[in-house]
Amino acid sequence: MDTKDTIYATLMVVSAFVLTFRWLNYLGNQDPVIYVSAMVLVAALAAMILGADARLRRIESEIEAKERSLRINIQGMEESMDRKLDAMTNETRASIKEITGRLYR
Repeated sequence: MDTKDTIYATLMVVSAFVLTFRWLNYLGNQDPVIYVSAMVLVAALAAMILGADARLRRIESEIEAKERSLRINIQGMEESMDRKLDAMTNETRASIKEITGRLYR
């Protein structure tokens, strides 16, 4: 978790507390349970958002690792196919030379 995420989560909790405090003072209600409930609610929301962000980052890194592995495997397969194709081409050329030589004799 980045420092930026921690600051945003703290800012969310503090702003929820201030908003609830001002709103309830305006309405004339002084129940401290409402203040705590608002802070817990916003803290849970911030934790949920940060958890989803962490999960997305983990999934992204796993996808990048699999993509890198797939790229390496494809490159290895490509090199193998190139070698086989070159060998087959050389065999075909040799066979064509042999057949051509027999025809001209």
